[in-house]
Amino acid sequence: MAAFVQRVAALKVGSPDDDATDIGPLVNQQGLDKAKAHIADALTKGARMVHGQDAPEHGGLFMTPAVLTDVTHEMVVAKEETFGPVAPIMTFHDEAEAIALANDTPYGLAAYVFTRDVSRVYRVTSALDYGIIGVNDGVPSTPQAPFGGMKASGIGREGGHYGLEEYLERKFISLKLE
Repeated sequence: MAAFVQRVAALKVGSPDDDATDIGPLVNQQGLDKAKAHIADALTKGARMVHGQDAPEHGGLFMTPAVLTDVTHEMVVAKEETFGPVAPIMTFHDEAEAIALANDTPYGLAAYVFTRDVSRVYRVTSALDYGIIGVNDGVPSTPQAPFGGMKASGIGREGGHYGLEEYLERKFISLKLE
């Protein structure tokens, strides 16, 4: 946990025009308010903020990344898509419980698995109900890959040839010449 918090603390919040920036602004005021509301809900239900602050130095739509520990599944941050720099840390007893907790949401855009066990990669990624899964990769997106979620996080894919297929109608023609 200490190493994770240290890495988060080193992230630079700033303008997306600056190459040194790791965390830019949120998309709009509603997005910022949602992220802050998720944090507030977690804190009132027993989570602890081990990194982050209420008033980032940049103001506007910027937010200092938050790391929350002691997160439970009853907290909004564990059930809804926050779309902000918030890392809720939950504990689990075994792989099966981790998968059950991850899948117990109506959403399924992206999930992340960190492991060195290749067998675990196959077991866990097969069991997760998510459209995008990053294994040891916090940014599993690339233009040539399909992008999209499962469940309430969307239907279909965009990006790559899979995304183009969403805009095509296939037609089968059978022609017999004698």
